[in-house]
Amino acid sequence: MTDKPVLLIVEDDLALQRQLRWAYEGYEIVGAATRAEAIEALRSREPAVVTLDLGLPPDPDGTSEGFATLAEMLALQPATKIIVASGHGARDSALRAIALGAWDFYAKPIDIDALGLIVARAFHVHALEAENRRLAARETAAAGFGGLIYASDEMAKVVRTIERVAPADVSVMLLGASGTGKELLARGIHDHSPRRRGEFVAINCAAIPETLLESELFGHEKGAFTGAVKTTPGKIEQAAGGTLFLDEIGDVPLPLQVKLLRFLQERVIERIGGRKPIPVDTRIVCATHQNLGTMVADGRFRDDLYYRLAEIVVSIPGLAERPGDASLLARAFVRRHAAAMNPAVTGLAPDALAAIDAWGWPGNVRELENRIKRAVIMADGKSVTAADLDLDATAADALPLNLRSARETADRKAIRQALAQADGNISGASRLLGVSRPTLYDLLKSYDLHG
Repeated sequence: MTDKPVLLIVEDDLALQRQLRWAYEGYEIVGAATRAEAIEALRSREPAVVTLDLGLPPDPDGTSEGFATLAEMLALQPATKIIVASGHGARDSALRAIALGAWDFYAKPIDIDALGLIVARAFHVHALEAENRRLAARETAAAGFGGLIYASDEMAKVVRTIERVAPADVSVMLLGASGTGKELLARGIHDHSPRRRGEFVAINCAAIPETLLESELFGHEKGAFTGAVKTTPGKIEQAAGGTLFLDEIGDVPLPLQVKLLRFLQERVIERIGGRKPIPVDTRIVCATHQNLGTMVADGRFRDDLYYRLAEIVVSIPGLAERPGDASLLARAFVRRHAAAMNPAVTGLAPDALAAIDAWGWPGNVRELENRIKRAVIMADGKSVTAADLDLDATAADALPLNLRSARETADRKAIRQALAQADGNISGASRLLGVSRPTLYDLLKSYDLHG
């Protein structure tokens, strides 16, 4: 191996493959003639850039095997820049390849010099993106967002998206299972927007009876119905100049969806029993755990309202999809609840941390906090144990890209767990891991982790 950047050439024409090898002297060239060889090379060498001929055996005169190779490569290594080359229906193939995630397309016959420029640009962009990811990870770890506690790349990606969206005055829809932190993210959007000096008003549309929801949202005039003894502004008016968070938007009944759509179109409301239009300037952020696409197809949710609300859609991963976050959250919850409920408890036992990392967390962060709260109350010693949490330590991991990435994943998990158990103390974590402090510092630097 050399220090040159790795370029993988997937081409079943061995003469052309040799020609390309000779042409690109600045790279370490790895060749492959079939999908199996290409995937093996991707796993073993992790090339930054790939040139991929779509006409691979057993379909050398078509594109099916090439597109299958493209999809499998991107699933394993999404950051790889794949340049697709084909002479089969070039325009249609190009459109499909780019839609699947290819970085660029080049129609055969190949011009070595022109393709060389595309390859060089791909390496440059890949290097810039890798550096941006490293910088973003460092900034995320240092800054935090909206009271969220996280270290996983999955949650960092969500936060970066929301940081970009927050300053823009667009409607945002947060999709995620119950307990994933949708309201915290909605507050984060408000706090990082030009409307942060206004009110953040939240309403859970599923928690209010259908007969009262319209009044809660739009308000009512005095005498509008029995019991309406005074004029009362609704949540929409209260959020004027700020942000209105509509949690569980999928539970809004169809008749009220019509009135909500009219407000979003005209930015004007009328209170129940009122005749005077009231202009309201507020930003809408909504959330749901339901599949609104299915509800639209079934006629249970208006498609025009959906598109008004979903100008930006952000999907929030469950806790089980956020490696390392459960332990960080658990320590924070122990500190929070022990102070009020059982000051003798100071932390989590090693078996508790192992059980937390292994558990699937179907109830997400809310389930974790509830278990920690109960365990703090029930704990007899200074540390919460797995028995206090009533958890079984079982886990199943997906097959990683290769052995190196598997080792890195295991290292990251062990380091995060040790840091969590040592409450961020480097000396304590190094003792738990059985390594020296300098070695642990080197590992933290290597993996862009932070003590």
